[in-house]
Amino acid sequence: MDLIYEKQIKVAEGHIDQNNHVNNVQYVHWVEEVAAEHWDLLKHKTEYVNEVWMLLDHHIQYKKQVYLNDIITVKTYPQAPEGAKQPRKVEFYCNGELVVDSGTLWILFDPETKKIKRLEKNWLEKLI
Repeated sequence: MDLIYEKQIKVAEGHIDQNNHVNNVQYVHWVEEVAAEHWDLLKHKTEYVNEVWMLLDHHIQYKKQVYLNDIITVKTYPQAPEGAKQPRKVEFYCNGELVVDSGTLWILFDPETKKIKRLEKNWLEKLI
């Protein structure tokens, strides 16, 4: 898929909890962070440059633990829109193995009008 954004993160002490693995809340932070970074790269190719994404729903599944100094590869990509909702996957890999899988639903919000923007069904195809 041409809309995949990928980055690597080295696990630091601030990411670790009392159980000596990456804190679950840290993954949620990374999900939001990587989605925002990806949008910053794409938005200039759309008619939605001034709009912002708001997280509506979030599901995350933890499959394996990740520890201090591990290198995580994060991959994210949007999926086909569902009306006003935009699904996005975020996957975390360590040593080539899927360790955390996240599915989120976002809505596009106009900060001036305070209204949700309805997306065209084919809006993602225009980005490819």
